[in-house]
Amino acid sequence: MEGNTFFTPQEHEQLITLYKRLLQLSKDTLQKDDCRKLKAHLVNAMQGGSIPRNVFGMNPIIKDMQTAMIVAEEIGMRRASILGIMLHESVKYGLCTLESVEREYGSDVAGIIRGLVRINDLYAKSPTIESENFRNLLLSFAEDMRVILIIIADRVNLMRQIKDSENNEARLEVANEAAYLYAPLAHKLGLYKLKSELEDLSLKYTQHDIYYHIKDKLNATKAARDRYIEAFIEPVKRKLEESGLKFHIKGRTKSIHSIYQKMKKQGCPFEGVYDLFAIRVILDSPEDKEKQECWQVYSIVTDMYLPNPKRLRDWLSVPKSNGYESLHITVMGPEGKWVEVQIRTERMDEIAEKGLAAHWRYKGVKGESGLDEWLNSIRETLENADSDIEAMDQFKLDLYKEEVFVFTPKGDLYKLPQGATVLDFAFTIHTNIGCHCIGAKVNGKNAQVRQPLVSGDQVEIMTSSTQTPKQDWLNFVTTSKARTKIRQALKEMAAKQTQFARETLERKFKNRKIEYDEAILMRLIKKLGYKTVTDFYRSISDESLDINTLIDRYVEMQRKETEQREEVSYRSAEGFNIQQATDVKDYFKDDVLVIDQNLKGIDFNLAKCCNPIYGDEVFGFVTISGGIKIHRCDCPNAKEMRARFPYRIVRARWAGKSQGKQYPIRLRVVGHDDIGIVTNITSIINKETNILLRSISIDSNDGLFSGMLTVMVDDNTKLEALIKKIKTVKGVKQVSRG
Repeated sequence: MEGNTFFTPQEHEQLITLYKRLLQLSKDTLQKDDCRKLKAHLVNAMQGGSIPRNVFGMNPIIKDMQTAMIVAEEIGMRRASILGIMLHESVKYGLCTLESVEREYGSDVAGIIRGLVRINDLYAKSPTIESENFRNLLLSFAEDMRVILIIIADRVNLMRQIKDSENNEARLEVANEAAYLYAPLAHKLGLYKLKSELEDLSLKYTQHDIYYHIKDKLNATKAARDRYIEAFIEPVKRKLEESGLKFHIKGRTKSIHSIYQKMKKQGCPFEGVYDLFAIRVILDSPEDKEKQECWQVYSIVTDMYLPNPKRLRDWLSVPKSNGYESLHITVMGPEGKWVEVQIRTERMDEIAEKGLAAHWRYKGVKGESGLDEWLNSIRETLENADSDIEAMDQFKLDLYKEEVFVFTPKGDLYKLPQGATVLDFAFTIHTNIGCHCIGAKVNGKNAQVRQPLVSGDQVEIMTSSTQTPKQDWLNFVTTSKARTKIRQALKEMAAKQTQFARETLERKFKNRKIEYDEAILMRLIKKLGYKTVTDFYRSISDESLDINTLIDRYVEMQRKETEQREEVSYRSAEGFNIQQATDVKDYFKDDVLVIDQNLKGIDFNLAKCCNPIYGDEVFGFVTISGGIKIHRCDCPNAKEMRARFPYRIVRARWAGKSQGKQYPIRLRVVGHDDIGIVTNITSIINKETNILLRSISIDSNDGLFSGMLTVMVDDNTKLEALIKKIKTVKGVKQVSRG
């Protein structure tokens, strides 16, 4: 590689070393002329000088080569991934196009670069990276899973290189992203070694004192820990050798981040964390004997040391969703210390260290549904990925095809179902924003409320105080929240319109000094062809029905009905009386009333002032003579009794009712002075089963009659039903309980 002012002398020396090592790692997968074309391309990029250094002052080509080394050496990917890493900055800064890359290097390299550029665009939207939604968006956006592995490797490289950086603010931001986003991604994909490194470095940069406190403690106890590990391993090694197994054993201290999490979780100092290390037994087993030999080691170890049955983790029978297989046990070692022992094979260990890439070397790895089935398919495809470009089409990740991820202008991320519209997004943010939504800016361009959204869209909702929900919105929203809130808003608007129209109508009646008779109005509404009263009032509020014309029709109908009544010869209702002898004594005695807490069978009487019946809410009042009178809670005298004699009030409730018992109840009825109306009322009462009309007394005054009816009923439910029926009699104006 030629020298250039693009590099410092140290960087130039570093470049040559990295370049040689990278060629050595990937020479078996590189195609003819790949090296020549890549070298010419990089020289051109250097001379162009348009690829800037990052905030830490790192040389972009050196940084990309370091990332490519991690991808090749620590994850195990080759040609397409390495070329994609080395060329993507040039595409990003316009030194070459995706089309030229595809022509020169193939569609799989271009596909990786396309994914890296798209993810760079996502970052430009300043996302809230701590959310699970953003991790899922990355997975769905990258399409080719190698892109995700590359961005993890790039972050590992960045974390390694910035230890001496003076830009502390940028380093903190990078470290926090590593903890919130990249470490969980690495864990999800089975890259445990890189995940631990990201967590440790993140702790080092964000909580420097804690990191070095734990590190110093580990260094101080290293010699004692090594001696203990040796004492634990020695007898196990002897037993395993005697059984003829091929294996090697290593002791592994837990990561600093892992120890810190234990200290936080258990609320203890460093000395209180008992399982600082784990012993790993790695077997060299043929694939068909892997499980058998792992369980054989388990048997040997648990024969020697007492196991903790609550700490057995069997990922042999059912591997983790990221392909991890191992058998973990915790046993009581010498000196009464708990020790974790991990039992696995060479194949399993490589999968645990290198994650997905290790899958590509092995066949027949068992997997679960979802992610693992997909991982198994790419494992087999990638074995020949460099020679079979068309096979890369299988790399589309459809785990998230039913969801879209959408940004707010501030970078907050929301998950919505496939097909969700601008309006759905508005209601997802807030009901008030949804109700006043008039459109949006999607990626800076104006969009209507019904426009569907796609993953990665940045959406700014536009509202107007005059906007209200529309009925047709229900035709295109997809989320249940939007649908429910729109229906609710429409119902509330209709109720307000109805109330406003009703008040307007009543005010007009009052202004024109017209008597308002609801019965006449109901008949007019029916005559005008309205199915419901709500439809009628809605037509008044939207002015499709002229209110003055309506009142004229009402007056005309009222006049006709009055004339018809005057033409009909009728007798006044005054003097209409019915008295029926009915023995009502002790009708209530067999009823079961529970008085106070749980007293039954106490002597009581039902108060005459309010005539309570079965089903009414009641209370007891202790009289001077010592007996108890039962009153309704809404008795006219209840307020005064509670105020003056609270100590004589006892609780009471109905707990049962004797079959066939009836109560005398007085009803006051007011209506037009017409004996025909009274006859209709008595007819209704006589038709009712188990209701007996005991007496009627009628007085009339100024064309109205006022009647007192005494009826015998079973309970308050039947009484309420009877009152409703009497109210429907034409000419009846008021019915109330006496």
